[in-house]
Amino acid sequence: MRRAWPRIASRFLDSVKDNSKINKLSAFTLIELIVVIAVVALVTLVVIPTVTRQFMPRRSSKVGCSNNLKQVGLSFRLWANDNRDQFPMQVSTNAGGTLEFVETPFAFRHLQALSNELSTPRVLQCPHDKRRGWATNFTTDLNNGKVSYFVGVDAQETNATMFLSGDRNITSGRISKNGMLLLTTNQTIGWTKEIHVRCGNIGLSDGSVQSVDNSALRRLVRNTGVATNRLAMP
Repeated sequence: MRRAWPRIASRFLDSVKDNSKINKLSAFTLIELIVVIAVVALVTLVVIPTVTRQFMPRRSSKVGCSNNLKQVGLSFRLWANDNRDQFPMQVSTNAGGTLEFVETPFAFRHLQALSNELSTPRVLQCPHDKRRGWATNFTTDLNNGKVSYFVGVDAQETNATMFLSGDRNITSGRISKNGMLLLTTNQTIGWTKEIHVRCGNIGLSDGSVQSVDNSALRRLVRNTGVATNRLAMP
């Protein structure tokens, strides 16, 4: 029995050494831990923004578009405050308005009149309107092709529910020869897939902006209180 003890002790010590080697091999060193944390942080910084851009582009673009139209609406109202509460569409070009352009296809002229109130012509282009680029200035570079928004030529500051501006992708209205879109309450009006995918933003005469689907758009048309809404389309 006494002779067996040395062998047992030796085996025990060998097993302890083996376990300590395994523990050393399985444990992280400080450098390895720092490397793992750095890799996880890098993956997080790269992957999460990419996934966010894939799943939330429409929401962010709609917010940017709504903010643009709020600036447009505010600019119209500031212009009206200096012109006896009239928008440019009711004021002659001789007085700085755009009345003579109402029956023409040059919708951008009504927005060009706001050059002193708007900070930049870039706000006239919806961030999600991929078919339109923005203008670099209000004078020589602005035209219909660099505008994403219509203008309600009959909008009045005294009628808060009338259409003042909005996304250009409204469909099913009657297009006149001068590029005017005519909306009436007995039409099937809606948004196309372009820009915000069957949704859109409408700026009203009171300066507010509403993001609406097809059914809500039709309600807004009825709420204007006029038989026909004339929209100058870019």
